[in-house]
Amino acid sequence: MRYVEDIANLGMPDAEEAGGKGANMGEMVAAGLPVPPGFVVLRDSYLESMKAGGVADELNAAHREALLAALDTSRFDGMCAKMRALVLKAGIPDDVRERILAAYRAMGPDCYVAVRSSATGEDGADASFAGMNETFTNVRGEDDLIEAVQNCWASLFGPRVVSYRASRGFTADPAMAVVVQLMIASERSGVAFTADPTTDATDRVVVEGAFGQGEVVVSGSVEPDTYVVSKENGEILSRRMGYKSFKIIRGDDGKDLRVELGEAQAEAQVLNDDEVRTIADIAVRSERHAGCPQDTEWAIANGKTYIVQTRPITTLHRVGKPVPETHEVLLQGLPAVPGEASGVVRVLKDPQDGARLQDGEVLVAQMTNPDWLPTMRRASALVTDTGGMTCHAAIVARELGVPCIVGARTATKDLKDGAVVTVDGTHGRVLAGRVEQEQKTGGAQTAPVGTVTAVASEVTATKIYVNVAMPDKAEEAAALDVDGVGLLRAELILEDALQNRHPRDLIAHGEQDSLVESLATAVGRVAAAFSPRPVVYRASDFRTNEFRNLKGGSEYEPEEHNPMIGYRGCYRYISNPDLFGLELQALARVRERNPNLHLMIPFVRTRWELEKCLELVDASPLGRQRGLHRWVMAEVPSVVYWLPEYVGMGVDGVSIGSNDLTQLMLGVDRDSDLCAELYDESDAAVLDAIGRIITTARRLGITASLCGQAPSSRPDFAEHLVRMGITSISVTPDAAARTRRNVAAAERRLLLEAARGD
Repeated sequence: MRYVEDIANLGMPDAEEAGGKGANMGEMVAAGLPVPPGFVVLRDSYLESMKAGGVADELNAAHREALLAALDTSRFDGMCAKMRALVLKAGIPDDVRERILAAYRAMGPDCYVAVRSSATGEDGADASFAGMNETFTNVRGEDDLIEAVQNCWASLFGPRVVSYRASRGFTADPAMAVVVQLMIASERSGVAFTADPTTDATDRVVVEGAFGQGEVVVSGSVEPDTYVVSKENGEILSRRMGYKSFKIIRGDDGKDLRVELGEAQAEAQVLNDDEVRTIADIAVRSERHAGCPQDTEWAIANGKTYIVQTRPITTLHRVGKPVPETHEVLLQGLPAVPGEASGVVRVLKDPQDGARLQDGEVLVAQMTNPDWLPTMRRASALVTDTGGMTCHAAIVARELGVPCIVGARTATKDLKDGAVVTVDGTHGRVLAGRVEQEQKTGGAQTAPVGTVTAVASEVTATKIYVNVAMPDKAEEAAALDVDGVGLLRAELILEDALQNRHPRDLIAHGEQDSLVESLATAVGRVAAAFSPRPVVYRASDFRTNEFRNLKGGSEYEPEEHNPMIGYRGCYRYISNPDLFGLELQALARVRERNPNLHLMIPFVRTRWELEKCLELVDASPLGRQRGLHRWVMAEVPSVVYWLPEYVGMGVDGVSIGSNDLTQLMLGVDRDSDLCAELYDESDAAVLDAIGRIITTARRLGITASLCGQAPSSRPDFAEHLVRMGITSISVTPDAAARTRRNVAAAERRLLLEAARGD
């Protein structure tokens, strides 16, 4: 039985024994690339050690059980800890240990090595476990090496690894090979992609670099330098210097040492042009040998460049042709709404300046709020300095079908009034000049998301709803293959109805009847378009800072330091019920013709406030109508605890607002581009809260829905929801078809598992 093999003797046919990482590195050696010498502790070493230690059967049985319990966080973490303890308990038999140590001694006396996990199924074209299993750097000495190998094996059963394996439908008993390579004392390091990860363009190499070891780049701990290199001629197409606040090097004790960098070095260029081209050439050679685009890790030490890891890029899946590269890239941000639009730049500081923007121009602002809606309607595209994928600008732009880039940081400074640009919302770029597109709308060349045509799709048990904010888009959305409206936002409708006036100012002037009429007309249009499919109206959830911007708002609204968690939602209704009462009147009027309309209460924090709110509903004309469903939004973590009480009060539907729930569970501003990597809807804590809400809803027999974009863009998240038993999922209209496909695939896997008895 083979326990250990030199890297140079391995290739992709050995992937089952050497794991993806070990097999890939062997291929790179065969291609003549500069790979640090080393060996692979093969899969059989792990299997034999678990067998000899008497834990193999128990470990595999526990793993199968953990896959089924991946969403039950209270049990899951403990199960994973138990499995890791079993691996360490098993130890390594003498014959396996001696083979490993003999290979290590052959590399030189007590040399420093990097010990990297290489699990079966890693680094494939369809699934990457990149960064999930353990890697140990600067390992020195026989005892430390054996300990590192065992810890790599144990990392097979870390919570994030098992959870990922469950989400991808991997049910086989896992096994682990381990790569042991000479440790490069990296002076500079980073990654190289042989396709642009932001555009999917395959005619270039993107090189990122920082000082010290590459962990700071891979983990995103610092902002690396970024270089884009043409594959055709090696020309460096662009350079962007990042801020490298620290580096990690080997300390005097042989361990990783964090070194803070001064201002000058933090901003210094990591690579010269020749070094950039050398790295790009090595990456292209790895791609050529592998036959597909590669994500390559590199390191420089003593003037020599090494390739220390390579894997296929797993995220090249975007639809559509990249915008031609003959145009200069002026700006890069987060791609919030796909499509392209060309037009004249109009930089605005305040929504009051909206009249300056002409139809078809590109709106550039620091950020938007509901006050910007009239202006946004006239824009061909939108670019903001700040914000994440769930900010106001992104949400409204999706509704409007307007290409949008958020988090561009310097858009209001770098883009000048009157300049002609093309906004590539699919890839998050602003290009100089007008790029001709096949489809033209008015004065701007666009490919709006709102023009999707309904086509026959798969039938799913999980209902697919859409989010709607503007009545003039209702008929278009209703033509899609969807089951109703899971979220009809009140704010933008009210914005129009109020005509930029605060509701209490309008009431003070005796104009409340006109508000009710306008609101009923707008909501009625949506309800009629979707009838008899359900339409769930979420009552207004203006925050104080948004209300203050309305005419007369400063007279009625307090100033809050943190309005996101302030005077809003359900609590506002019971504290000042005037506007809520008018909304209820309008909804009652609509339901007289369209009984498919239902009510949802947002931002419910406590039992007593919801109780008082429902009393207001019951006392209104709406509350006396038959067939009305009363929903609550699950945006505040307290809903996890209070939901049974809410159901007892007459609530028969819950919609999980994953954007706000994630924000409040993790304490992360969802609109912050600086903290974007912390905002994760699939974080274990968020998934646990979602799972508990769905479980409670199923147990009590009420509808459980989720409103958010993650199920459309992330099949693993959609599968999580399906496995939990979600009743429906509500997304923006452009994402409905994609979400149904993701849900259908997840439902098929569940049926197959049930049929097989898995």
